[in-house]
Order: sequence, then C-alpha cells, then structure tokens
Amino acid sequence: MANHSPWIACLVVVALAVLLQPLQSPLLLKGNVLLLTAHPDDECMFFAPTIRALTRAQTPVYSLCLSIGDADGLGALRRDELARSLEVLDIPPHRRWVVDHPDLQDNFTARWDPVTIASVLQPYVASNNIETILTFDASGISGHPNHCSLPDGVAHLSAPPALYTLLTRPLHAKYTGVLAPLLSKLTLYQDHIHVSPAVAKRVAHLLRLSATQPTIVAGIYDYLTALQAMRAHASQLVWFRWLYVLFSRYMWVNEWVEVVHPQSQI
Repeated sequence: MANHSPWIACLVVVALAVLLQPLQSPLLLKGNVLLLTAHPDDECMFFAPTIRALTRAQTPVYSLCLSIGDADGLGALRRDELARSLEVLDIPPHRRWVVDHPDLQDNFTARWDPVTIASVLQPYVASNNIETILTFDASGISGHPNHCSLPDGVAHLSAPPALYTLLTRPLHAKYTGVLAPLLSKLTLYQDHIHVSPAVAKRVAHLLRLSATQPTIVAGIYDYLTALQAMRAHASQLVWFRWLYVLFSRYMWVNEWVEVVHPQSQI
C-alpha cells in the first residue's frame, strides 16, 4: 500500500501557510469608521476579521452597541464583557459605547423601530465625524430581528454616512470552518496563481464567492484574537457557541456590500 503520509504532510503545511497571513480585496472606507451592532458579542462573533484588518491599517474604528443584551437579565455583566472584548480587539474606551434604551432591548421576536435607531445613532455619528458605518445586512446573518433592523435605522439618518453591510451567506456556506478562508483565498488569488479557471469558478459558484466583492479574510493570529475576544463573553459560552467559533465562516471571512442611499444616486 502506498504511503501517503508525505503528501498529507505537504498539504497540511501548504494549508497552514495559506492560513497564516490575512488577505483582503479592496474595501474603500473613508475617514472614521463606526461598527454598529445590536448585542454584546456581535463584534467578535461576526465582525472580528474586519476590525482586525482596520486596526492593523490604523483606521480609526469606533463601536456602538445598541443594547446591553439583557434578555436573560445579564445586561450589567454583558456590558462589562463587551468592554473586555473590545479591549482585546484594540478599540479604545473613548471610541466605544453601549446603549441601554427602553425601546432597543434585546428581543428575539421584535424588530427595532428605525426612527428610534436613527435618533440614538445620530449624535454619535455627528460628534465623532463618522464617515462610514459597518453593520448587518437586512437578513442579519442569523436572522435575529434586532440585527435585521440596523441598516434600516442607518437609512433613516438625516445625512447617512457611507454604509457597508455584512453579507448573509446561505446555511451551507455559513459553517465551513477553516475551509472558508482557504476557499476565499483561492477565489481572491485565482488571477495570481495557477488554478484552473474552471475549478475556481466551480468553488465560487458553490459557495457564492466573488473575486470582486470587498472581502476580508483573517489570518490565524486574527482568528486566535477573535477567539480570545469571544472568551471575554464568558456568560455566553454555552456548548453551541463553542461549535460556532469552530465552524463559522464569520470568524474567518467578512464579505461586504455597499448600500447606496437614494439621495446618493441623484
């Protein structure tokens, strides 16, 4: 029987080499960037690759979380956990805030009112000269109605900054684990390495990847940092969240869609 161990070892080494370095396609962000989230732990469960890329590039990143996550009565604890997580992700105290508004409470059955979101958001945008907002798309990644409410709230600002929303992937693509960065890098690198266009196209079609879409792929150290940030949310580390951090593509890959506001089209 043939000994395949050397080939397996080579594949492992190549995979580790590919995973080691982060990679991104163009994400043209202007000025101060605000990450808008709904609950403590959103920042590390969904947005860590982007936060890491921006802070590494010394882009001023701000964070506004619109609830303290008090659905289970742990709001005070979760507020502290969020502060520790953002510390790990290198967002300093003077650039991060969490809101406890009576009409913006953690609730899995209700959407938040966009006018209320805009009224809470507006002072932070104006006083910090925010030029770009990053948040969930209308599907909210997990379908949580609080997540889904956020882009509509941004659209209700009197003069919305540039808005990018995190792309929700179909279920079969959400939980590809370590394959997510490998396949995303294959798609982004296809013009620079000797990969059959047919193979690259098939992979991209299967996972609905795009070489032209703004994409950020974490490196191993970015993933480990995101994992450390997630560990700050000790109250949330039930068994299924451990499965999430092991298998979710969002721990590794963020794909962004620019939302053009109607007034920007005039």
